[in-house]
Amino acid sequence: MSDAIENCCSCGCSCQDENPGYAELDKFIATQKKCRDSLIPVLHRAQEIFGFLPVEVQEHVAKALDLSPSDVMGVVTFYHYFTMQPRGRHTINVCLGTACYVRGAKKVMDALSKELGIGVGETTADKRFTISTQRCFGACGLAPVIMVDEDVHGRVTAKKINSILEQYK
Repeated sequence: MSDAIENCCSCGCSCQDENPGYAELDKFIATQKKCRDSLIPVLHRAQEIFGFLPVEVQEHVAKALDLSPSDVMGVVTFYHYFTMQPRGRHTINVCLGTACYVRGAKKVMDALSKELGIGVGETTADKRFTISTQRCFGACGLAPVIMVDEDVHGRVTAKKINSILEQYK
C-alpha cells in the first residue's frame, strides 16, 4: 500500500486503523484506472461505504487517484447526489416545482421543518430523517408531492405530515 493512501488524512493518521471502510474503498480503487475518469465511480462507492463524503474521505480519494483535493471537492459540491453531511435513514425530498409550489409545497416544507426540527439539507439528531428539495418529480397532477426514499406521496398537506412520518419510524 502506498504512503499516500496510508497517510491520507490531514491529521497524518492511518485511516485503515480507524475505519475498515477505507480498506473496502481501497479495494474498489484498485479496480479503477488511476485517473480523473475514475473519480465519479470512486466517489459513488465511497458514499455507499461511508454514507457521506467528509473531507477526510475526499482527501483519501484524491491521493489514491493522484488528484488534488480541490478537484475532488469540486466534483462533490457540484453534483447534487453527493453529500458532505451524514444523511438520515430516510430522505424526505420535497418537490418545489411550479405546480407543487402553487398548491402548497411551502406550507408542507414548513410543517416538515417544524415537526422534525430541521431545515433543508439537515438531518435529525436521531439520524432518522434528512430533508432535501428538488425542482420537479414529474407528478404534477398529484401536487404537492413529497418522496420519502422511493415512496411518492401526493396531495400532501401540512395536516398529513405526521401520518406520513409515522410510516417511517
